[in-house]
Amino acid sequence: MKFALRSPFTSSLARAAGAIALAATVATSPVPAMAQDGNPEARLRKMEAEIRALQRNVFPGGDGRYFEPQISGDGASRPASNNAPSTTAVTDILARLDAMELQLQRLTAVSEENSNSLSQMESRLALLEAAPASGAGIASTVDPAQPNITEATGAAPQETATPPAATGPTAERLAAVQEITKPQTDDAADDEYSYGFRLWNAGFYPEARQQLTSFVDQYPSHWRVTWGRNLLGRAFLDDGMPEEAARWFLRNYQADRTAPRAPDSLLFLAESMIQMEDTRRACIALAEFGETYPAVASGRLMDRYESNRRKITCES
Repeated sequence: MKFALRSPFTSSLARAAGAIALAATVATSPVPAMAQDGNPEARLRKMEAEIRALQRNVFPGGDGRYFEPQISGDGASRPASNNAPSTTAVTDILARLDAMELQLQRLTAVSEENSNSLSQMESRLALLEAAPASGAGIASTVDPAQPNITEATGAAPQETATPPAATGPTAERLAAVQEITKPQTDDAADDEYSYGFRLWNAGFYPEARQQLTSFVDQYPSHWRVTWGRNLLGRAFLDDGMPEEAARWFLRNYQADRTAPRAPDSLLFLAESMIQMEDTRRACIALAEFGETYPAVASGRLMDRYESNRRKITCES
């Protein structure tokens, strides 16, 4: 048994024969009442219009590579009349059918490409969603007016107190803390700060941090808040936690440089950097302290300022 291969030429002949038969049938058959609905020319125009509409959905913007515009400035680009047809009706139908098949192939290829691209995007998105989020860390405190000092820690102070040890305080420590009384005056906010100061002064640093954090959070606009933030930093620094202390010193200094304890916080910021062995930032803080608060540097805090300067060697 032999199988005949169907060539493009044979296919064209077959379509031509079919079109001729269709034309003959149309010519010899009676015209129905609604002739326009059965007119092959009208059906072809409808199909072409639908394909053009589909092309505009797939290729938004009217890409001339895939279809030609319906309105063209060049009158010669589309035949305007049927007075001088260049081909027979059958040949014109076959040519238009070929063009429609080519357009359908292009649309199918583009649809497959779009589907593949969407599938790849969905896969990448699923991988991103499944990936574990990296730790965000503590947000940086940015101060455009003082970029050098902002570099000192690069982080904002934590608002929560250091959690207590897992085993909890001993009975003796609890009893000693209870012996420290809270002042009872007409200024409740000042009483909260004073109680935190008493805890810090007695060496109960975790308890002092908890008390001072509560004071700062509860009374952010009180006149004692600059003392509270500065003392909170010292409660970390004196407990061997210079990094946490630096965050609070920086925050207090940047909150109000004219506040009573802003100079103290800047100087203790330098001291925190010294304990962290960050000489460059310590020198920056010390230099700014001397320039910003010359009276304090030569007066109330002179001894501590000079002591910190002797601990490190700064470039002139």
